[in-house]
Amino acid sequence: MCGIVGYTGGRAAAPILLEGLSKLEYRGYDSAGIAVRAGSDLAEVVKATGKLRNLADKTDNGRALAGTCGIGHTRWATHGEPSQTNAHPHVSGNCSGTGSGPVESNVVGVHNGIIENYAELKLKLLNNGYTFYSETDTEVAVKLVDYYYKKYKIGPVDAINRMMVRVRGSYALAIMFKDYPGEIYAARKDSPMVIGLGDGETFLASDVPAILKYTRSVYFIDNLQVARILPGGVTFYDLNGDEVTMEPTEITWDAAAAEKGGYQHFMLKEIHEQPTAVRDTLNSLVKDGDIDLSAAGLTDELIRSLSGIHIVACGSAWHVGMAAQYVIEDLVGLPVRVELASEFRYRKLLLDKDALVVVISQSGETADSLAALRAAKAHGVRTLAIVNVIGSTIAREADNVLYTLAGPEIAVATTKAYSAQLAAMYALALRFGKARGALDDAEYQRLIEELIAIPDKMVRVLEDKERIQWFAAKFANARDIFFIGRGVDYAISLEGSLKMKEISYIHSEAYAAGELKHGTISLVENNTLVIGVLTQDDLFEKTISNMVECKARGAYLMGLTCYGHYNVEDTANFTVYIPKADQHFMGSLAIIPLQLLGYYTSVARGLDVDKPRNLAKSVTVE
Repeated sequence: MCGIVGYTGGRAAAPILLEGLSKLEYRGYDSAGIAVRAGSDLAEVVKATGKLRNLADKTDNGRALAGTCGIGHTRWATHGEPSQTNAHPHVSGNCSGTGSGPVESNVVGVHNGIIENYAELKLKLLNNGYTFYSETDTEVAVKLVDYYYKKYKIGPVDAINRMMVRVRGSYALAIMFKDYPGEIYAARKDSPMVIGLGDGETFLASDVPAILKYTRSVYFIDNLQVARILPGGVTFYDLNGDEVTMEPTEITWDAAAAEKGGYQHFMLKEIHEQPTAVRDTLNSLVKDGDIDLSAAGLTDELIRSLSGIHIVACGSAWHVGMAAQYVIEDLVGLPVRVELASEFRYRKLLLDKDALVVVISQSGETADSLAALRAAKAHGVRTLAIVNVIGSTIAREADNVLYTLAGPEIAVATTKAYSAQLAAMYALALRFGKARGALDDAEYQRLIEELIAIPDKMVRVLEDKERIQWFAAKFANARDIFFIGRGVDYAISLEGSLKMKEISYIHSEAYAAGELKHGTISLVENNTLVIGVLTQDDLFEKTISNMVECKARGAYLMGLTCYGHYNVEDTANFTVYIPKADQHFMGSLAIIPLQLLGYYTSVARGLDVDKPRNLAKSVTVE
């Protein structure tokens, strides 16, 4: 959730740190800070609450700080309120007040994650003469490293390893030692960290966009590893302090993909990138008119041996699973259960040994999804990861991995990653159906043709965005919005409702249309906006009937349907049309108008679309 950057080399560190932090603003934060060392001189620590520009102003965009080695951080408050005192970096010295300015301290560090046993460790340190100036768990971790470093007279790697053994929780740490000028030490457990090498300089970050301007050759620190970072070089160590050989990963997407490219917001840009994201993902899976899952390690023999599928995910990825459930059960005839990762990991698991657990995550670092993956593996069940980030923890730990090719997604509210995941699940369903004999050759080929036509149809949907923009302005002050549908349409309604609530702050809910009369319809009042999703022919009339019931109670109706269903206009007050496709794949087209509706509603309300309040892009803590 928070952002970490680091730099050591021949250039002034502070401007590079500030620029890197600006690339991580999408992760969500309430304060920011940097620490720079010039040789073994005092560390210069500067912190600020609020937006990153406040920190830039305090440092003259970094020009006020000398030093070629430094670390920076954007904080999302967990332990301790948002304040300058609680902002990172934190120091091991017995400081008072904010901890800013020239600091006489052996250890300076920044941290993502949560130290669960920080209270116990804090008491230990208090008993050993340490004092604390903040309310954070991070200060405890930094001072624990200092304690081991001094008590046992050991080096940075061994001191950090002792800290890692002692603490419980998740973390990514970047630490500087006064005795080791020009060096940064990084460690991680269940929280991402990437290191990039340049010519005589090395970069550190919690996500690739922060360093992509400088290098494409990166290392993803493995779990429970420590990295010693020097100008132009890095060495990795395991918990025993032994060196570990790591292979670099080459980042292939363009740095411009992480820029707005002329769009007002990243979210709007990423909505328009969906046809490309879906096309690229499908092109990686469809070879010569056939779906090839060999890169994911899924053979037809393995597919035929499966007894069932458990899809495990959080948020929008869970909505992908909900839509995929209908498609897989219909095309494959295999039972599918869709699980929230946060629930899956905490209940008694009754998993058949021949089942497949599919974990969906854009970042590949989602805490609950990672824990669910590990729980499934502990039960001896095969796992498949569907992720967008090469080298992410979930990708590395799953038995099999299928990568989506959405490129970097910066806006907090996912759009193109969602669509790429959905396309990947469609391809999975078709290959599973063919391998298990549920689809004959003719139907299999027909569905592949329908599938690869989806990106061009998505382009056509995007061409009609002006009408949605007008409609969004009309209901920008709505108090409640309800999304209804049946089958795949219900699954798409879930995602449409989430898009609306997370960026417009309007209360919205999605309901299976047939459940309205079981209580929900009592919430409908005069002019309540009810959005009916109607893309499934066999369920069309039933959903229309539910919409009529809402209209009779004063609702204002929006209908979302396919070209040809013009009779929707007899019921709905406003209708949006999308191209026809095979009904299994209609969700990929229906979601776009709902994404645009959420986006334009947020814009009309004057909100920060890309960084909605209280939310972060990647949820790496519980």
